[in-house]
Amino acid sequence: MVEPLFISPIPSDTKTGSKIRIAGAEAKHAMSVRRLQIGEAIAVSDGQGQKVRGKVRQLSKDFLELDVESVETIERPKPQLVLVQALAKGDRDEMAVQACTELGIQAVIPWQSERSVSIWKPEKQDKHRLRWQTIATEAAKQSLRPFIPEVEKVLGTSELVDRLRSFDLTLVLDPTSTTSLTSVPIVGHQSIAIVVGPEGGISPQELEQFRSAGLSLVGLGSGILRTSTAGVAVASYLQATLGNWS
Repeated sequence: MVEPLFISPIPSDTKTGSKIRIAGAEAKHAMSVRRLQIGEAIAVSDGQGQKVRGKVRQLSKDFLELDVESVETIERPKPQLVLVQALAKGDRDEMAVQACTELGIQAVIPWQSERSVSIWKPEKQDKHRLRWQTIATEAAKQSLRPFIPEVEKVLGTSELVDRLRSFDLTLVLDPTSTTSLTSVPIVGHQSIAIVVGPEGGISPQELEQFRSAGLSLVGLGSGILRTSTAGVAVASYLQATLGNWS
């Protein structure tokens, strides 16, 4: 049986045989949505790699209490996979964040590209970022990921180019590129960024900025994927190539 995963702070003195209490929204979700029962097995993570397993020993309308059966500290996966997702109309960018989180990306950088139809106005940027963060958190719980991706602040193209200099490898998805994704060496890097453009594609000016910064522009074959699926395809390829699905 795969235990449902809940996100909650974990006391530093938690150990096998101890008890921890979960309150707030997670406790309400456990009872009203999951309808947990006393004796049912669950897992709890702090979202930063610590994971506790145990059985529910007490339930109330405000909290649940867990008998701890195991405590595990999980190392952060390497390389770090980061999704740079251009803002897109509708919910296509949100779909990308959700699916890529399920596939194991560890951070998300929202990108206000030149051709983005959607615009995060300064006064609403925190609200939009929080929504993406909520989507990433829920997707991590659904897929039993012990690490919750951090959604960073939205960046313009020039800011993004500077941010990408910190990565060992950046893959800018460009349908016009003659370099295929499969020809780029993947193994051995500590951090990899996947840059996905908006519905109208990355502008020529932006592509030149990326190219001038020494970033890798790669194509995914003869077809063109939507902004909601391109990052998913590359994240899947990377996880398989890195042996994380073995």
